[in-house]
Amino acid sequence: MEQILRPIYQERASQESTLGVVLIEKREKVSPITDTFDSVLLIITKENDTSVFTKHYTYLDKKAAMHIVTEKQLRKWLLLGTNRKIVDWLFHGRIIYDRNEFMEKLKTELKDYPFYGRKIKMGIEFAKLIRRYLEGKVFFEEKNYMDAYNHIVESLHHLARLAVLENGLPPEVTVWSQVKQMEPAIYKLYEELILSEEPIHKRLELLFLASEFHIHSRTNDGAQHIREVMERQESWTIQELHEQEELKNYSSDLEVFIEYLVEKDLISIKGVMTKSEGIFHRYYYVKS
Repeated sequence: MEQILRPIYQERASQESTLGVVLIEKREKVSPITDTFDSVLLIITKENDTSVFTKHYTYLDKKAAMHIVTEKQLRKWLLLGTNRKIVDWLFHGRIIYDRNEFMEKLKTELKDYPFYGRKIKMGIEFAKLIRRYLEGKVFFEEKNYMDAYNHIVESLHHLARLAVLENGLPPEVTVWSQVKQMEPAIYKLYEELILSEEPIHKRLELLFLASEFHIHSRTNDGAQHIREVMERQESWTIQELHEQEELKNYSSDLEVFIEYLVEKDLISIKGVMTKSEGIFHRYYYVKS
């Protein structure tokens, strides 16, 4: 397939802004890593009109995808862990063009600094975990067991990714294979949820209790990033927190995360008088 794709990537490689080209080929009959495509071309550029530009190609019975990604977008994915396939592509793909050894240096950087972006990744995963856990618990208490089941599965996935990050590695697409080796207790929870023959409400009851323990033991580490950001100024309105560049990445999970940390006394509140009697602006701060 590389021979067929060569004119396509050579055209891109000739452009000055292109930093590297990686070819990823399907390893299984149905490959989620390549989104079922036979081949994927990942082209990294210094700059482009759009941060991600994608094209699909067909040749006889084969299909290929080309993704042109800016270096800025690539590094954002690596920092936040929001595109887990990228790590697999970089490590297992074949470099077929490398301007000034950009790709080799990037791979070395990822190997030498496995904790790259670890705090923010852990914070984001922990915030997602908290939301899914709290929402799932409400469904459970309302006896909406199927909705509760869905949420506890999602929360376990976030817990799994968090556990991998704690071990200094990026979570891969096959995160449960990683967790089985690193955190067998969490893997066992997942097994019990999906394989147990207990009634669903019994399984959920056990999982919510066990999850509470795992969440509690990880709260300080999960809150480290947001607390460090908040220490940069005396106090914050919720709007200021939403607009803070790093905290934007917490997206819709930010507010429920903050309220959870308030409850755990890791973030404090102070009231600032408004023009209306008895109503106060709510400001957030971290005790020094």
